[in-house]
Amino acid sequence: MRPSVLQRLCRLVRPPGAPAFLFSLCAAATAQVQPLAPPPVTVPGIPTHVVPVQPVLPPASTTSADWRARMASAMQQIDGAPQAGVGVYVLDLASGQSFGHRAEERWYLASMVKVPVAIAVLQAVERGDISLDTTVTLRAGDRVDGAGATLRQPLGASLSVRWLLGQMIIYSDNTATDMLIDLVGLQAVNGVAQTLAPRGIARITPLAEVRRQVYGQLTPAASHLSGNDLLTLHRAGSDAARRRQLAELLALPPGQLKAGSLDAAYDAYYAEGLNSGRLDAYAQILVALAEGRALSAEATQTLLKLMEDVATGPQRLRAGLPPQARFAHKTGTQRRRICDAGLVRMPGSDAGHPVVLVACVRDAPSLGRAEHLLAQTAAALCRSGLLTQGTPDAPTCPAFMPDDRHGAAAAGLAR
Repeated sequence: MRPSVLQRLCRLVRPPGAPAFLFSLCAAATAQVQPLAPPPVTVPGIPTHVVPVQPVLPPASTTSADWRARMASAMQQIDGAPQAGVGVYVLDLASGQSFGHRAEERWYLASMVKVPVAIAVLQAVERGDISLDTTVTLRAGDRVDGAGATLRQPLGASLSVRWLLGQMIIYSDNTATDMLIDLVGLQAVNGVAQTLAPRGIARITPLAEVRRQVYGQLTPAASHLSGNDLLTLHRAGSDAARRRQLAELLALPPGQLKAGSLDAAYDAYYAEGLNSGRLDAYAQILVALAEGRALSAEATQTLLKLMEDVATGPQRLRAGLPPQARFAHKTGTQRRRICDAGLVRMPGSDAGHPVVLVACVRDAPSLGRAEHLLAQTAAALCRSGLLTQGTPDAPTCPAFMPDDRHGAAAAGLAR
């Protein structure tokens, strides 16, 4: 509304001693131009006398450039040491922002392949082919060296799918894994990987086959090694003792084994690319799991609960995350190849949009050093601000010591 002539005059004529009637007219004119309050909006189900509460906006989160730049700087320090190589891929499902450091390279995944095995098993349960209470008989040929309680069961024991899943995911039991692969079929397992991460994951094999492939670099006759033979080789101890034991088991003169160390045999096996994949591709398997595209809601929760209960690798990524973080993950361990990957959920965040974290280390001088590098990778992510509502270097984040040799900091504090 445009002001009237009187209203404009009232703005100009306000000297002391002005006539009282003029003040009265001005007061009335000013009142006429006060904006009218809008009529109350009636919302069905809400009483009109309730004053709506203004929403509280969350703290401004760190920008994608901020957290990714911090991660890039940190990874240059973490991966700057000679010999060891470190790769990581991070995907924030809430924003779609991602960061990768050597994530497009091929990395040996080791026991992280057990997640697609578990998905294939639970898909078979959903189809009604089997149930979690279906039992599988332990045979001599199923036995593979590694962690878990399956090896301690007597031959002929009937073990449920539910129990085997727990042993495979929580304790990374190789024998349980091969029994489940045999139950659902290797084609189904590789089908899961190719469907959820097309062309990013190489062929997955049974764990016993991994051992035969490695020893096969020394002699083609290794393809005939039995489960008990593999256990005998594992117990032999040193690499030299294993070479001698291999020749004895296969009734070969030691001279018929190819020259070279067992380390070289593992290198040749890794070069073949089996059980390997890009870190960004493996992340897509976890994304499908988080988004409910791999399994039903019930089966998804079954697997995520097992992954939250993982007992292996507590000094890896878990050690670098804030203590209040929930981490559903799976580790992988083989000679000079150490990995960890999972879904990170922080209190107060959207449970349906976790942060995907996948990381691997190769050729570290020791297992302790490799695990330290993984822990520092997670600590760098925490300190980037992505997990802490945009607050970089939050006090809940573990210390960032990328150059510390494993145990050096603790030893210094002890002195």
